[in-house]
Amino acid sequence: ITTTCLLSDVGGGGMEYDDFANFSSTQLASSSSTTSSTSADTEDTFLSSLQSRLQQVQDNSTRLPLMILDTMLPRQILQIQIQHPTLKALMKHRINEETPTLGMLGMARLSTGQTVPLKTGVEVEIIQMEKASDSAPPNTSSTNRSSGGGVEEEGWDISLRAGRRFIIDGEVEKTEDGWTEARVKFLDSSEEEENEISSAMKSPSSAESIGDRLSVARAIQKAKEFTVPNMNMKNSLSLVDRWIELAKQNERHPGQIDALLKQLGEIPPEHEPTERALWVGALINPLPSMGVAMEIRPALLVSKKAEERVQVALDGLLKSIRHMDGSQRLN
Repeated sequence: ITTTCLLSDVGGGGMEYDDFANFSSTQLASSSSTTSSTSADTEDTFLSSLQSRLQQVQDNSTRLPLMILDTMLPRQILQIQIQHPTLKALMKHRINEETPTLGMLGMARLSTGQTVPLKTGVEVEIIQMEKASDSAPPNTSSTNRSSGGGVEEEGWDISLRAGRRFIIDGEVEKTEDGWTEARVKFLDSSEEEENEISSAMKSPSSAESIGDRLSVARAIQKAKEFTVPNMNMKNSLSLVDRWIELAKQNERHPGQIDALLKQLGEIPPEHEPTERALWVGALINPLPSMGVAMEIRPALLVSKKAEERVQVALDGLLKSIRHMDGSQRLN
């Protein structure tokens, strides 16, 4: 899988091809022995061509331009205003695809203070692209950049919706168009959790393996805490409901939380702990930021196990609640 990377200074479904659906392989067989050799050659050529095409389709459907712009989680929507000519050319190129997608990476700060791009990110779909309005909405970031010579580029308003997670898996190569390509592997929450269990089952006698085998079960149990009544919360609300109640008192503009909840959809079921944790992360770290929670999105993306992701989300949710109710303010 190949991805593409463009550094910016702002702080999908696959395609199906069925050309040969109505083509029977028996149509390739010759009824005459005198033409059997020709038929065999034709079949080999056809199969080789088909295989080449299928490979090309697979490559095209997983090749993503990758932008270093903001850490995003699945279900989030980022609105930006772009002016950089290379970024605009990239958007014009991708919008012509059946499913116009890009790859999105955020930045991580090392203990040394240096910031580096994350190796894990999300695939984002361009859901809106139009000429910028005179005044950008309050939740829009801008990539103000002139094209050189003091001439300012016309701005475009872009909306990006995050979907599948991925991890960079190989070397990066810069293209002649100005962006960078890298090998990536898409991540599926269910497969990750199944792999956690199956890897532990390979050596069931080991104590470490028994712990790993129970890790997903613990993650599911912990994931219940997001939505069950909590005696430590006011009126015994669940953690998620209490956060929503407090967040509505801290909205940056009226209706912000209702719009956020509509964007995120229903919280995933408890037996999908990773998806639940990602949903909670997108809730308490919305775009644009509300400033009421510590940033947990990078930690959620780089965590290797479901239990780790759920714990990160639980800690972030509790600290945000304590910050908003005044019991323990964030530094």
